[in-house]
Amino acid sequence: MTVCAVEPTADRPPAGRKDGGPHGAGAPRAACAITADGAYAARLAPAGDCWYPERWTLDGPEPYAVPLPGHQPEEPGTELQPMGDGRVLVHRVAAGRHLFALLYPTGPGTGEQHLGAVGCPEDALRLLPPVPGGERAYALAVGPRTTALWQVAGGAQGPVRVAEIPGRCSGGAWLDRAGRMLAVDRETGGRTKAVVVDLGCGGEVSPLLQIAADSDDRILLADPDSGLVLIHSDAPSPGQAQLGWGVLGSTLPVRFPRCLRIPECTVTPFAVQPGQVLTPERCAVALRVDGALGSWVAVWRPAERAVRHLAAPEGWLAGAGVWTADGELRLPYATRESPCGVARLTVPGADADTCAGQGEGAGEAGPSGGPEGADAEREGPDETAGDGPAAPGPQRPVPLQQAPLARLVTN
Repeated sequence: MTVCAVEPTADRPPAGRKDGGPHGAGAPRAACAITADGAYAARLAPAGDCWYPERWTLDGPEPYAVPLPGHQPEEPGTELQPMGDGRVLVHRVAAGRHLFALLYPTGPGTGEQHLGAVGCPEDALRLLPPVPGGERAYALAVGPRTTALWQVAGGAQGPVRVAEIPGRCSGGAWLDRAGRMLAVDRETGGRTKAVVVDLGCGGEVSPLLQIAADSDDRILLADPDSGLVLIHSDAPSPGQAQLGWGVLGSTLPVRFPRCLRIPECTVTPFAVQPGQVLTPERCAVALRVDGALGSWVAVWRPAERAVRHLAAPEGWLAGAGVWTADGELRLPYATRESPCGVARLTVPGADADTCAGQGEGAGEAGPSGGPEGADAEREGPDETAGDGPAAPGPQRPVPLQQAPLARLVTN
């Protein structure tokens, strides 16, 4: 089914609210979480005025959902994370304690394995994105001067503090398939810079993204295969953060494509096409666009300097989706008629004249949040940042940038 108009998403659960999450102030949170391999998803599902956990299986011939209700409904905004074995991690807050448990189906009921608790203020702790492999789960607990990194699932015991990071940290992106290198955004001295935490070296911290001394530079998303990273920085225009991209290990400058600046809209990257080991510039990136008309999907590739706008499927779990290596974008959605569905989009390059879509309510839409116009928005040269030196050691991520911003024209 092809729809040539932007349609707002419906039935968005509370986890899709806007907050000061990993993409900066006002960035929206995804309405469900998906494992790194795209096999499972977890979300809070509505039941009248109540909410309960639900696990989706996505790697079979047809997606299906398994309800995991507990003894009482969950609080709105309760964090869930699917694990690689199909269990669901639930993060609850009660009386100043953060409680963690694993949920799993047991015939007609729900089994629950309690993992333990972490004591800290209610809004101080948040789960990190799913770890590649799905065997472990981590959370950041922000304190006044330091941030604690906790392993909350996958250990021999309960939650374990694995690192103490100076500064106030947020965000989170895994840089390798082993789940060893973690990029976080660290605020110190009034500025935010992305750093790398090496879990294989006791939580050793090293710089990753430093474009200019007085800029705020964050990592939004990373692809372990190609090294492509999506960043958020106000270096090109102080006080106005922009989306940019770079490649770990490359000597090329960080770029800030003009086509990613959509007026009066919040643009949030949520998925990168995997498997493009030698051609990071060909990776397709899925973007969530939030504007006055609702939320929709856009697709962008660094090599093409164009954004293709697509209508989200009806009931899209906004901000959730996964790419396959061959370029199929899968978007989970839930409606009254189809409570567990996946729209499958095959998005060709921006030079193609057509966009094929499979799944309910998926199709093309105009750029810049409008329901009319061309499906791809092209641009002139990117704004770029100057080259940065390489970091020593083949096992370490290479800093993307350590030089002042330069106004260069790149191809």
